[in-house]
Amino acid sequence: MRNAWSILLPACADNTVSGPKLPAYVFMLIAIVSTIRSCIHILAPDGGAGSIAGMDLTVAGADGIVFAFALWGSAQLVYAIVQLFVAFRYQSLIPLMYALLILETLLRIFVGRTKPVQFAHTPPGAIGNWVLLPLAVAMLAASFLTASHRDRVVR
Repeated sequence: MRNAWSILLPACADNTVSGPKLPAYVFMLIAIVSTIRSCIHILAPDGGAGSIAGMDLTVAGADGIVFAFALWGSAQLVYAIVQLFVAFRYQSLIPLMYALLILETLLRIFVGRTKPVQFAHTPPGAIGNWVLLPLAVAMLAASFLTASHRDRVVR
């Protein structure tokens, strides 16, 4: 196994994938889904707060909730654009992006636990966190496999 730091922070960011290709393909899918998700938060009239997350928007201050969801979508879009650049142009940074994705997902889970909100149903993002977290951990671990180690495992 190569040095973890050289995998997470390569000296040269280029479009090469030195380990298995599966993490790169999965990351491309994650980047596309992230882009769509962020656009929904920005473009949906309610930011997805009521129509997707099931929040009660008949309360006072609902316009602030809609604004916060759209603002969150704009931050997600910036992150998604970076993901797309990495997925299609700087693939050597995919392991680093998985590490950041794991951190972001853990922080979302932490915030959801420490600042709970009442929803009519469980929002897709809350369920998605529990799918994305183990997937990202597995893909990061797979990124650390070198071609020679992969060959030994397959045989």
